[in-house]
Amino acid sequence: MTKSKFLTAGAALTIIGCGGASVADAQAQRQRQISASAQQQAAQQHPQILEQFGGQETAARSAYVQRVGAKVVAQTGIANAGQAYRITTLNSPVINAFAVPGGYLYITRQLVGLMDDEAELASVLGHEAGHIAARHSQGRQRTGLLSQLLSVGVALVTGSGSLAQIAGQGAQLFTLRYSRGQEFEADDLGVRYIAAAGYDPRAAADMLASLGAASSLEARVAGRDERSTPSWARTHPLSEDRVRRATQRAQATGRVGAGARNRDQFLAAIDGILVDDDPRQGVIDGSTFRHPDLRLRFTIPQGFQMQNGTRAVTIAGQSGQAQFAGGGAGADLRRYIGQVYQALGQGQTSIQYAEPQTTTINGIPAAYTVARVNSQGSGQVDVGVFAFNLDGRGYHFATITRAGGGFGPFEPMIGSFARLSASDAAAIRPRVIDVVTVRPGDTVEKLAARMAYSDGKVERFRVLNSIAQEGGALPVGSKVKLVVYGARS
Repeated sequence: MTKSKFLTAGAALTIIGCGGASVADAQAQRQRQISASAQQQAAQQHPQILEQFGGQETAARSAYVQRVGAKVVAQTGIANAGQAYRITTLNSPVINAFAVPGGYLYITRQLVGLMDDEAELASVLGHEAGHIAARHSQGRQRTGLLSQLLSVGVALVTGSGSLAQIAGQGAQLFTLRYSRGQEFEADDLGVRYIAAAGYDPRAAADMLASLGAASSLEARVAGRDERSTPSWARTHPLSEDRVRRATQRAQATGRVGAGARNRDQFLAAIDGILVDDDPRQGVIDGSTFRHPDLRLRFTIPQGFQMQNGTRAVTIAGQSGQAQFAGGGAGADLRRYIGQVYQALGQGQTSIQYAEPQTTTINGIPAAYTVARVNSQGSGQVDVGVFAFNLDGRGYHFATITRAGGGFGPFEPMIGSFARLSASDAAAIRPRVIDVVTVRPGDTVEKLAARMAYSDGKVERFRVLNSIAQEGGALPVGSKVKLVVYGARS
């Protein structure tokens, strides 16, 4: 959630997730083109994706990823691949990569930071390019967070579907899942592409192994800080079988160990890259959200999960969904609440709500009301808006619960909304990658002690550097990645 002013979430994306690809005849792939309509749709979605995923990574790093990607997509057989594909590095703290059929590939900085070398970067981009080249987006079923909401009768509460955005501002707004066979086929194409581009095809299996380790680590961390399963793991089920299969495909190329890895170039490119939350968008620390620039904080209820986006924070649980947003003029809270409901309906549905009640939360003026809304096929639900006037700026929680629930499960969260002290705001610093050279006497434990985390330092260091859980000596003169605190920009 940035410091920029906003009231509601952006428009829904039509596709998120990684793709599979059919291993098609090479000549047939040479005949393929990305349709003009798909390109147009992808171009229209692009600003929305940038907005939701924190914008684009710095120009230098984005350019580096684009150069690597250009080598890979040139092997796909898509006509005029250099212009047909568009590759963007997103300023997002989730481990993910996804493709839009119109030729747009996206990869998050968090995933790039996990990688060990350029060949691994190429392998992920190759997997995504294979999805587009094989047109595997056709005929798939839309699943994800919204479908989960429907199962508890909380979502799509108006004909326009705009209120569904409350539950979908996170990275899993819509996901188009692929079958196991499609994921295997995408892996096959990725191996083929990177080998043809001059990279070591073994990198694909290495990357999958790293993702598996990172997913396991993040899932364990999720139990403590209320975050959800990593995006990549949700859309790309990882398994040892998949790693073994990618290894076999790499060996079949006859180029294992012969292609480029370009580790030094890669590490130089990512040195200083942001890791985890960007303080400019607020940070999630356990179950608490803090925004140092907006000087506010709140804590979500136990059993709920939180996802930070560029324009809003989404809170999800079995008993309801909520979104925190705001930043506009908030002196007149009754008018502010009306604007929120109007925006939720997008002018297509008039949401009738009771006259807002006024109160004070932790010394902050507030107002609230709840509307009863008919959902599509799910009965009635309560849509609440609880707004705050924080030093003249309006912020709000928009909530969806079962009919009669009101703000119910979210009352503790609403009651936790408070100003962030100047000292607490100043203490929030970004985490960044620091590439260091191993010196005599350095050990895993010694270097891991420098990691900018309060727990799991050794395990995090091992996963970040693909070092086995047992052993894993560090050669003097080699380079490793640390996550350290950086300076506030």
